[in-house]
Amino acid sequence: MNYESDLRWARKQDKEDVLRPFRARFHIPKINGREALYFCGNSLGLQPKTVTRFLQQEITDWASLGVEGHFHAKRPWLRYHQQSKKSLAKLVGAKPGEVVAMNQLTVNLHLMMATFYRPTATRFKIVTEAGAFSSDMHAVESQLRLHGYDPQEAWIELSPRPGELTLRTRDIIATLEQHGSSVALVLLGAVQYYTGQFFDIKKITGAGKKVGAMVGWDLAHAIGNVPLRLHRHQVDFAVWCGYKYLNSGPGGLAGVFVHERHAQDTLLPRMAGWWGHQERERFRMKKGFRPIASVDGWQLSNFPVLSGAAQLASLAEFDKAGIRALRQKSVWLTGYLEFLLRQLPAHETAFRIITPSAKDARGCQLSILMKSNGRKVFERLSQKGIVADWREPDVIRVAPVPLYNTFEEVFRFVESFESAFRL
Repeated sequence: MNYESDLRWARKQDKEDVLRPFRARFHIPKINGREALYFCGNSLGLQPKTVTRFLQQEITDWASLGVEGHFHAKRPWLRYHQQSKKSLAKLVGAKPGEVVAMNQLTVNLHLMMATFYRPTATRFKIVTEAGAFSSDMHAVESQLRLHGYDPQEAWIELSPRPGELTLRTRDIIATLEQHGSSVALVLLGAVQYYTGQFFDIKKITGAGKKVGAMVGWDLAHAIGNVPLRLHRHQVDFAVWCGYKYLNSGPGGLAGVFVHERHAQDTLLPRMAGWWGHQERERFRMKKGFRPIASVDGWQLSNFPVLSGAAQLASLAEFDKAGIRALRQKSVWLTGYLEFLLRQLPAHETAFRIITPSAKDARGCQLSILMKSNGRKVFERLSQKGIVADWREPDVIRVAPVPLYNTFEEVFRFVESFESAFRL
C-alpha cells in the first residue's frame, strides 16, 4: 500500500472515505473542551447517538404498558432476543439459529464449557494460548478443578518460540497433533487481547477437529473487528462480549454461537434455565427441561431489554456500514498507523510493534511494546487528550476503529506519541 507521511495525504483519505459519515453518528468524548483522540474501542466502544432513542422507546413502553410490554411493546420483550440474530449472524458468519445475545462473556464461557468440555479418563486436557485474557484463564482453571483435574497436568498453554511474542499457526497445529488423543477442548481468543494477533480460525479449528477435540473461540476482540466464518469453519462454539467493538455500552450484553449440528441436538447436556425451555411450554412451570432446538436452548433467564436495546442501536450501524467495507477501511487505516510508527527514528530502539504486520493476522489494534518508561509515555498521551489503553507490563494498545476513527486522527496520534517519548 502506498502511504504518505504528511497531513494533507491523511485529510485526502478522510475526504474520500465512504464510511466517514458514520463518525457523526457516535458521541466523541471531550477532554479539556476538545474532542479526544479516542483509540480505545478495543476496550469500550463509543456510544451511537441513536442509543438514547432505542432506550427511550423501551422506557416509554414500560411506563405505558407495564407487563403487557412483553407482548405489545413496539419491539415485544418476550422475543426480544430474536431482534439481533440476523445482525449478529452476519458479523460472525453464522446462521441466525446459531447465535443469540445473552448474559456476559464469562458466564457464557462457563455455560459452553459445561456442554462442550466433557472429559474422559484419557481425553481431558484443555489447550489455550499462554497469557490468555485473565477471565478465560480463571474459567479454564475452575472448570478443570470442578472436574477433579490438576491444572498443571490438564492444561496445555501455547507459548511463542524463544525471542518471539506471537504464535505460529504450524506450532499450534504441531502441539495439537502431539497431544491429540488427550485433548478434550481447544479454546483460544480469536484476536489475542495483548498482542492483537488474529489467529487462523479455519486451520486451527480443522486441526482440533482432526484430533477429536471440541474447538471454541473467545471473540471478545474479534466480533465487529475482523471477518468471521464460524459456521463454514465448523467451529463448535464461540462467546463474545458486546461492549468493545460492538459498542453496546459498559458491561453490555454478550452473546454465544453454537454450530447448528450441536444447536439442534436437544440431548446435549447443559446448564438449563427456563428461557431455554421450549417456548410453547415455558410458562407451564413443570419439571423436565425441554430445550429449544437452536442456540436459544442455552438461554437461562429472560432477556435484559434495556441492555439489548443499546446493542440493537449499534448493530443497526453495522448493518448500514457492512463488515466488508469496515474491514477494508480497517486494513487501510491500521496499515497507515503502522507505516507512520515505523517512520519514527526511535522505532525498534524506544518501542516495538508486536502485532503481526500481515493484514490477515490482525484486526484494527496495534500493540506497542515500550522498551522503557512506557507508563510515563502513556500518561503523557492521556494528558494530550489521547485515549488509548495500557496493558501491564509494557504495552500501549491503540485501536483505530473504522466506524469512527479517521486518518487525520492517526496522524495526530503518531505526532503526539513521538513527542511523548522524547520528553
